[in-house]
Amino acid sequence: MALLQHLEEPSAPQPKGFALFALGFRPFYLLASIFAALSVPLWALQFAGLLPRPYLSGVVWHAHEMLLGFTLAVIVGFLLTAGRNWTNLPTPTGAKLCALVALWLLARVLVLTPYALAAAVANVAFPLAAAAGLAVPFFQARNRRNYFFVALLVLLAAVAALFHLTALGALAMPPWAGLQIALDTVLFIVVVMGGRVIPMFTNNGVPGASAAKRSWIEKVALGSVLVLLLADAFGLQGWPVAAVAAVACVAHLCRWLLWQPWKTLGTPLVWVLQLAYVWVPMHLLLRAFSAFGWVSPSLSVHALTVGAAGGLMVGMMTRTAKGHTGRPLQASRADTAAYVLVLLAAVVRVALPLIAPSQTLHAILVSAVLWSAGFGLYAWCYGPLLTRPRMDGRPG
Repeated sequence: MALLQHLEEPSAPQPKGFALFALGFRPFYLLASIFAALSVPLWALQFAGLLPRPYLSGVVWHAHEMLLGFTLAVIVGFLLTAGRNWTNLPTPTGAKLCALVALWLLARVLVLTPYALAAAVANVAFPLAAAAGLAVPFFQARNRRNYFFVALLVLLAAVAALFHLTALGALAMPPWAGLQIALDTVLFIVVVMGGRVIPMFTNNGVPGASAAKRSWIEKVALGSVLVLLLADAFGLQGWPVAAVAAVACVAHLCRWLLWQPWKTLGTPLVWVLQLAYVWVPMHLLLRAFSAFGWVSPSLSVHALTVGAAGGLMVGMMTRTAKGHTGRPLQASRADTAAYVLVLLAAVVRVALPLIAPSQTLHAILVSAVLWSAGFGLYAWCYGPLLTRPRMDGRPG
């Protein structure tokens, strides 16, 4: 407790009131961080037999919930918040936002029960409901640049449907087929949002950084990820997947180097995003290796989910929470500690099994503790901020 108090920002007068449903980032960031911290103990309870006859269990539950539970919640919270800024029109708040949150919670509970059909319906309905909440302001404002986010949420709903149809035995496919497409969709969202915000935040937060973009590199970087998604959708394997992943790896490494990452080391709010993004080319390189059977596919999966997605999410969750609650855009010691914990979780989970495969179990356990500690620290420190009104009295 004393350590947490030491890490937290200096105390300041806090606004009174309850604002959890004032804007999308508030409930979804809070619940996603709590869920991220508790998901590993929940997984352990399944293995211990203390959650009898769950619909999804073990590794399948873990993969499903990290993608369609935790990651999707953060994406939806971010998009509902950013969507209001992009369109100058309201996104779901109040009772509508509360209903959307309740649907997400219902989906998380139902996959731990025997009620398979109800779990499937809830998990498909959530991204569709979020897509509808974004579509209204986007289409009213004719915000064509961001229509594809609505399409991506619909795609994730289709992926959830595919997964649950296979789990229910209605389709003769392994559940991992749908999850791989979900991984590719998350990868595409990560690279699109990373390309938008990381160079901008780098130039705004680090004087003289000069983060740059090259049009042709952007096209190759984004296009190659879409080709990889299509390859997985058509069930391609072996050298075609390896070739696409290798091209994408080089393109994203070049993209990252243009953002001048070495100039951001004194600015935690920026270097966390830069260090998270380097896991994208690492994921793609490991994906190419795994296509030939040289490394375990789980290494490429966790490079994306723990390293790239986890690092970007904890960085964006701190930055946007500070900005949208009227607080200075400066990382506290708690923020920096959370960044280090999550990024170390990625290093341990990917690098240790790669170097010493016999230590894979230890890597999983240590990585799980680091991950839970990082997001648990976020939930502890940001819970009060996310439930109270803005410091400046503005709505949101």
